[in-house]
Amino acid sequence: MKVLFTSLAHHTHYYPLVPLAWALRTAGHEVRIASQPELTDVITGTGLTAVPVEWSLGALEDLGLLGTLHDEASAHVQGFDYAARGDHPWTYEQLLALENIMVPTLYGALNNDTMVDALVDFARSWQPDLVVWETFTLAGAITARVTGAAHCRLVSGPDVSVRARKEFLRLAAEQEPEHREDPTAEWLQRTLRRLGCDAGFGEDLVTGQWTVNTTPPSTQLDLDLPTVQVRHVAYNGPAVVPEWLRSDPGRSRVCVTLGSSASDVGVDMAELLAHLAELDAEIVATVDEATREAAADLPDNVRMVDFVPLNDLLPTCDAVVHHGGVGTKATAELHAVPQLILAFGWDTAVMGRGLEDIGAGLCVPSDGLLPDVLRKQVQRLITEPSFARGARRLQEELLAVPSPNEVVPVLERLVAEHRGGPGARRAAHGANGSVHDRG
Repeated sequence: MKVLFTSLAHHTHYYPLVPLAWALRTAGHEVRIASQPELTDVITGTGLTAVPVEWSLGALEDLGLLGTLHDEASAHVQGFDYAARGDHPWTYEQLLALENIMVPTLYGALNNDTMVDALVDFARSWQPDLVVWETFTLAGAITARVTGAAHCRLVSGPDVSVRARKEFLRLAAEQEPEHREDPTAEWLQRTLRRLGCDAGFGEDLVTGQWTVNTTPPSTQLDLDLPTVQVRHVAYNGPAVVPEWLRSDPGRSRVCVTLGSSASDVGVDMAELLAHLAELDAEIVATVDEATREAAADLPDNVRMVDFVPLNDLLPTCDAVVHHGGVGTKATAELHAVPQLILAFGWDTAVMGRGLEDIGAGLCVPSDGLLPDVLRKQVQRLITEPSFARGARRLQEELLAVPSPNEVVPVLERLVAEHRGGPGARRAAHGANGSVHDRG
């Protein structure tokens, strides 16, 4: 079987794909990873074969007005209230506006014609049996539809965009016909026609023919989608375990990491560390050089590092403070570490609320964050046993989910059922927890 993975050109989007890609590879299947050229070295660094596909945007700072519009649109999408609760959390007008912004400035920009055409050209020559695409790379779904491959979407965090879209479609059905719009369907249908594909739009182009989900089942949104549960396997990229991490710190240890989204979170890292230094704990923080200089006079219980593999660090920690990165959250769940999420937009508030509901962590909005409030919340995580118990429950749930190696036969069967286009026979299986409808 030939399997084509597609990913946005950022390691945080690609790394969750790596364990499943290697599971398929070691099962004897051919695997290729397609992304923009910027990710080629990262892909080959994981030991897998890269397929660079060009795209036409280039650097946003070189795009002038288009770059400005992209930034402003991204800010709107990031700040949308995905965590709204209640029977009617959003209005049709709100969700239509979200769709009208997301399609041209996010989905259409990240999956522009140049990139889609290059991916389709490769797939037509290589003829994959299965395309696995992460949430932002809808070009993978388009390519599968054009070439007749089966395709699935890999989800590694709260599926907030699909939940918003399902509510949008429900509310759209209540509108008068002349008032109904569907920007996503129109864009995808137009793209298929341009590529000479007679098959029309189907909602699977947004959701995948099935979803591969690496998050614990209790943290997932109830979206009634065929789902293959897969255990998260931590992959941090090339890593070396430092000598200081090989010995017991002798007291509680707290990891603080804001990842590549530190500027989005809007937190003064030096000030935050100064307040956390008051705790009776070792604080291990991943920081940049500017923060290291600004925080040079902090006490000895603050250890500032450039990078340390979380899969090795978190098992030694009693709590972790982070920005809602899916890799950080999943690795903390895997090692039963209580979490404090600084919610700054996108799906981070949904993540944080979910952890609070389960009792495995806390959530604090980063907007207007007071460092002394954060310190008190971290103190709770390392002193109140209920958080550790909640984190262990989440760990037990995750460890009960099949590993990537164990789901390979499930994927093989699903490919046989779905390959050949939208008319292929569909089925959902409940045996062994392989594929099920989340209802």
